[in-house]
Formats: sequence, C-alpha cells, structure tokens
Amino acid sequence: MTTKLNPKLIKCIALYMHFSENSRVWVYQSDRELTGSEVQQIQNQLDSFTTGWTAHNNQLKAKAEVRYNRFLILIVDENQAGASGCSIDKSVNFMKQIEAQYNINLLDRFNLAYREGEKVLSAPRSEFEALLKQGSINTNTIVFNNMVQNLTELQNKWEVPFKDSWHIQLFGNLVS
Repeated sequence: MTTKLNPKLIKCIALYMHFSENSRVWVYQSDRELTGSEVQQIQNQLDSFTTGWTAHNNQLKAKAEVRYNRFLILIVDENQAGASGCSIDKSVNFMKQIEAQYNINLLDRFNLAYREGEKVLSAPRSEFEALLKQGSINTNTIVFNNMVQNLTELQNKWEVPFKDSWHIQLFGNLVS
C-alpha cells in the first residue's frame, strides 16, 4: 500500500532537513517566466517527485524549488545516498514531462538568463549576443551560471556579474 503525503507535511519536512553544502544541484531554466499559478503547480509536482525519488531503491535526500518564476532547482544530499545514472535519468524525464505540460523549454543550455534591474530575463544565444553588441548587457550585468554543481556554488556562484562568469570566455569578444 502506498501512502500519499500531505503537501503541507512535505514542505515542513523539507524546511527541517539540513542539506550539506556539497549537496549536488541541477538547475533547469525555463525559456519564459512562469505564472504564479504555474509556479505553485510545478512546486507541488517537484515536491511529489523529490519525495519519491530513489537511486537503486534507496530514498534520496532531495528537495526542489522554483526561483524567480523561471528556475527549477533540484538538490540531492549525497551523504545519505548518491544520485545514480538511472535516478538522474528519472529527473530528466520528469523535467521533460514538465516541459510538455507547461509548454516551456527547460533543457536548452543556450537560453541565457540575466538580470535587468530586478527582473530576470532570458534570451536565446543569438539574441544574447545582439544584446552584448548593443551594450544592453555588459560586464557588470548579473548573469545566471546554471552549470553550478553543488549547494555552495548555487549560493555563491550562480548569480554573478558577466565578467566573473563562464559567459566571459564564450562571449567576451562581444563586450565593449
């Protein structure tokens, strides 16, 4: 018999779970801003997914969140059980289901996010390059490094100025 946990209980459990600073992180970025109701629905789906997420029949200590109505972030503390290839495949398939359900793209690594004031925007690579050439994005523009690997990097190296990110290596010649 499978017992379904109350979503409020899941959130309470997540609040009290301490995650190692080395916890593994995956950041999925939507190609558009999600509505408030979509965020709520997706968060519920993320909570259900992480509650049942396993690797080789071992429950993963995992949580997920939606940030800035655009980023879906999965976190696994591998001190308890490590994420395996199969469990990672499960998460990618889950993200593909979210993509189809909400008509968004979460897997395009060249959909690049940046801040314009307090607003988080994203652009496909060609548009991002054009914004650099125009000077709309410059070396001080905050960009999002969705390649972060762990919780410490998420906290310290995810939102960084363009000049301090991997973006400078790829697009540095376009900055005036």
